[in-house]
Amino acid sequence: MSSRPQPGNGSAQFFIILIASTFLMGSSFVSGKILLAQGFPAMLLVGWRFLVAALATLPLVCFDNRSVMAALFPKGANLRDSALVLLIGLLQTTAVMGLLFVAMRSISASTAAILLFTNPIWVAVLGRLFLGESLHKARVAGLALGIVGVVLAIGIGGQGHASAGAITGELIGLVSALCWAAATIINKRANLPFRSWSLSFWQMLVGSLAVLAIAYASGEHWPAPTTHAQWGWFIWLAIPASTGSFGLWFVALNKGGATKTSGYLFLAPLFTVVLSYFVLGTSLSWVQAFGGILIGIALWLVNREMPARNEKERLNEALAEGEA
Repeated sequence: MSSRPQPGNGSAQFFIILIASTFLMGSSFVSGKILLAQGFPAMLLVGWRFLVAALATLPLVCFDNRSVMAALFPKGANLRDSALVLLIGLLQTTAVMGLLFVAMRSISASTAAILLFTNPIWVAVLGRLFLGESLHKARVAGLALGIVGVVLAIGIGGQGHASAGAITGELIGLVSALCWAAATIINKRANLPFRSWSLSFWQMLVGSLAVLAIAYASGEHWPAPTTHAQWGWFIWLAIPASTGSFGLWFVALNKGGATKTSGYLFLAPLFTVVLSYFVLGTSLSWVQAFGGILIGIALWLVNREMPARNEKERLNEALAEGEA
């Protein structure tokens, strides 16, 4: 079955799904920032968010297999596979989202989103180092632009106004993107027997339990009383902005293929910037905005489909698209 979007209505449907998915991704930064600003502890918020999101994913696991148990515990899964799922969960959820929400205590939602979604740039770098993946000239140019964009996006533009706390938050946000890239590379190399929804469930469950353990061990507690509005933001963060965005993203991957779909990730931080302006009343400086534009161009260059240079590359691309 082809994973490329079909002409006509299929292409329109693919684009609508992408817009919905990236919009929900972008909204998670805004809702998370609102709750952090109202006194919710970062690690506790991440832990409960992804525990609820993991449970909400269970019905969708049926898309991977008619039996939920067969999907969650596939035949052939061994101790190595379980250990790798545990590692991916700790990186993808515990490290990435835990660090991201810690970063958002001192930086804006827009900056956090721009930094996190530099992930495909670091995936390209790590893929070259650890997977031997080729870097075409366009990807090299994309990496160079991306690095410049990151420098501008985190405010190092000669303005001299960034506080020490903000710089620390920006560096933590960048580390969260690197952890996401590391989890992606491990997943690529692991060849796990789990399908998309099953792996998503396990990584969120494992990661959320680890974050909750850290949160309660460090003395964090849920604010009381919690208003109806706060519960509304939390439910939005946990289900539409987590389970919903991931679900639609997987649908987009199946329709458009991994290479084509990943090139649209830059829309998520764009939506965060727009929503932050209208909901939070914040904006980026022109230097940071220009950095974000450079990162968007870099993501397009890094992820755009390149013509295969030989038979082996054509075969690898076909296999990669088939797995999506």
